Amino acid sequence: MLKDLFLLDPQIVFLNHGSFGACPRPVFESYQAWQRQLELQPVQFLGTELDGHLYQAREKLGKYVNCSVSDILYIPNATHGVNIIARSLKLDPGNEILTTNHEYGACNFTWEYLCNKTGSIYKRQPITPPFVSQEQILDQLWAGVTPKTKAIFISHITSPTSLTMPVQMICQRAKQADILTIIDGAHAAGQIPLDLSNSQADFYIGNCHKWMLSPKGAGFIYANPKVQEIIEPLIVSWGYQSRTNPPRESTYVDFLQWSGTRDPAAALSVPAAIAFMEEYHWDEVRLSCHKLLRITIDRICNLTGISPLYSIDSSFYHQMATIPIPLVNNLQDFKYRLLSEYKIEIPLIEWENRHFIRLSIQGYNTFADVDHLFSALNNLLPEMAIG
Repeated sequence: MLKDLFLLDPQIVFLNHGSFGACPRPVFESYQAWQRQLELQPVQFLGTELDGHLYQAREKLGKYVNCSVSDILYIPNATHGVNIIARSLKLDPGNEILTTNHEYGACNFTWEYLCNKTGSIYKRQPITPPFVSQEQILDQLWAGVTPKTKAIFISHITSPTSLTMPVQMICQRAKQADILTIIDGAHAAGQIPLDLSNSQADFYIGNCHKWMLSPKGAGFIYANPKVQEIIEPLIVSWGYQSRTNPPRESTYVDFLQWSGTRDPAAALSVPAAIAFMEEYHWDEVRLSCHKLLRITIDRICNLTGISPLYSIDSSFYHQMATIPIPLVNNLQDFKYRLLSEYKIEIPLIEWENRHFIRLSIQGYNTFADVDHLFSALNNLLPEMAIG
């Protein structure tokens, strides 16, 4: 079983891959091997060998998401990448950053902080369920565009609602209107195929430690070559000399790749994560996970009598879905009881004054896992639901 290849606690029914991922044993062993290699000769490794190792790891990642090795580089996580892009923009009073009401809280805080400093506006455009077509979502978003819109910031797969946004359609239309696009792809890589070179996105930020199964601390940032000159380093270090000296690779890469002494093992282990997915036929695994998730959405919605956010036959969700439940007295208490009494790790979400569970299905999950969740909900909801 695939579950035996992961380091997860066997006593816990882990249905929360979406939060921080889970790393398979072979990939974690690669991670530890890189750490040991670093410690054998730290000066040689960091001072002489690291750029070459990172180039090879970026090359593998670039092939996986279809972009040039010179247009992608590793960062600690997606929120870090959003900060790099957001702080690189020259925001003026009245500029608008258009987003949705589905975005990740930490990234919302990033934009709110910068908009408060600059007098610009972080504009949350409602995208309201039920979600029936990509055109519907595009039209709802575009209703928020004005002549003051400087950039569009959206998630590829949203965190609170697990909704797959029509990113390519949005980016194409934004390009016609000369509006920058910044895509938070934290949940996308590994869960759906990516084609960054043809995505039309100006900037795309993602994580490898979620659905790509890498160790924690491996994210990436892609910048279209036409907008790389916009980027400024979040941390100024040795790469800054690219302004005056010929860059070793490119100014974009030099600015961001070296930010001081750090452990690069997570990024260097990404090729091992890609190899793991290839070895275990992850396209087939993803399809099986989606089928199990589809069955489970249907069961839970039949139990509660509440319609899903999206049709269970749609492509609006993949391995992660946000499923409505009745309002409960205390959402945190409900989560605590699922974990303490039923050993189920799963996030509970409040969004737009409604309550949801966000269910992730990864290759290590089984029908027994979701059946256990269904039984727990069947027992607890009558007791904890309001009314």
